[in-house]
Amino acid sequence: MADELAGLFAEHELWLSAERGLALNSRMAYRRDLARYAKFLRLSGVTELAQIGELTVATYVDHLRSLRDDQGQPALAPASVARGLVAVRSFHRFLVAEGVALVDPSEEVGAPKVPQGIPKALDEREVASLLNSVEGTGPVPQRDRAILEVLYATGARISELVGLDLDAVDLEDCNVRVLGKGSKERIVPIGRAARTSLGEYLRHGRLQLRTARATVADSNAVFLNARGGRLTRQGIWKIVRAAGDRVNLGDRLTPHVLRHSCATHMLNHGADIRVVQEILGHASVSTTQVYTKVSPDRLRAVYEASHPRARRGAKGSGS
Repeated sequence: MADELAGLFAEHELWLSAERGLALNSRMAYRRDLARYAKFLRLSGVTELAQIGELTVATYVDHLRSLRDDQGQPALAPASVARGLVAVRSFHRFLVAEGVALVDPSEEVGAPKVPQGIPKALDEREVASLLNSVEGTGPVPQRDRAILEVLYATGARISELVGLDLDAVDLEDCNVRVLGKGSKERIVPIGRAARTSLGEYLRHGRLQLRTARATVADSNAVFLNARGGRLTRQGIWKIVRAAGDRVNLGDRLTPHVLRHSCATHMLNHGADIRVVQEILGHASVSTTQVYTKVSPDRLRAVYEASHPRARRGAKGSGS
């Protein structure tokens, strides 16, 4: 990669942090996608910005679609290809905004259609079984129960739970303060069951997990590992998966499924979609709307309960 392009990629990454304020995980995703783009340009013999045109970007998108794994299956899902194009567009739009380039060669390149998947939420009985699956009274069971309860009660992302600090928990006012995408804070209510589990863990289990081996940076973390350090994303994921295995949920359960379940169950019980949007920290209500799809059984039940001519024995109005 020529020095010119390598320098521009580095400037774009700095801009994502300083100007757009993207969180570390988002910046790392951009870095991975643009590293793949840079490699494609290098192998294509592109060494200068002036050599990149609309055909170059379109060919790159076709290249992403053509990648195959060892079994001959597409290596990248349509959503991953679309995300790769988003990163490329961000890079070229940055160059235009900074006056480095006159045109954006990615502007007219179409992204692949991404199937709109409906989150596979658990039903309420499955959630109840999951939350009751942790047995024992020691510090680890107390912690694991609190993790499951808080994930379901707040709809928090796993990264938000990892970053949760003691001073962000207010059990008296029944809320927690989470740091979401783009370093945006939001206050999320926390229900009685989650408050009970979290309070027990903070009063007893956490104190036992806290050890002299933990670093100063971990001293304010809510959820600790067996060595007294802050639990990682992988650590919480394993805790959730182990609980799911105990109640035969298997691959159906991930930390994000509990977020889906929280949103779906609230909407099923009549919560306003704008309230759910605020709780989940979605920037747009359109993101929250994916949870509004109702099951055929619920659709029929609501219809029969509310439509005057749907109920059995309904008589004509005579008009």
